[in-house]
Amino acid sequence: MRVQSAHLPEYQAALGRLDERGLLYPCFCSRAEIAAAQSAPHGEEPKYPGTCRALSAGERQDRMAEKPYALRLDMAEAARQAGPLQFFEEGQGWVGVTVSRFGDGVLARKDTPTSYHLCVVHDDALQGITHVTRGEDLATVTAVHVLLQRLLDLPTPVYAHHKLLLGADGKRLAKRDKAATLRSMREAGESPVAILNRLRDAGAPHIAQT
Repeated sequence: MRVQSAHLPEYQAALGRLDERGLLYPCFCSRAEIAAAQSAPHGEEPKYPGTCRALSAGERQDRMAEKPYALRLDMAEAARQAGPLQFFEEGQGWVGVTVSRFGDGVLARKDTPTSYHLCVVHDDALQGITHVTRGEDLATVTAVHVLLQRLLDLPTPVYAHHKLLLGADGKRLAKRDKAATLRSMREAGESPVAILNRLRDAGAPHIAQT
């Protein structure tokens, strides 16, 4: 099993490649400052307004010596360098990618030296992943992953985003809520047919009635 915390130098190397292309800059804004600077539609996080993007090299160096900071991806410049983007979605075909809605996303922080987005595109490529199946709650961020894949010269897998699997209470099944796992169902004596039917009823794709 690959443990991401054991491979931080690899993610730092990927960040270095992006930095060499002039795509990263330090951001010193707190979440509260970002929220105060720009509102967002209900249910979405505020889009970063680019406050630190225009700082001079000298200002950046001075602040980096004194304040905690995050490394943000200059989305406009990244999109310009990447050019047109698309990925193949099972059941839909080719889907065009638009990244402008995301603003300049965080790819690393001092206390968290890499982000989920950077880890997942790096590790998928390293492990030869050709097909990614995941919940529809991650469908939107696929655009960011495809962008990073292009910028880092990594292959783009085929994607399939399925409906979220829900429990009897209507909440999505999640580890943090101690939802039942396949292993716990098997250990409890549930048959493979019963498990497949539970997954189908919860909204898992491509599972026929058994």
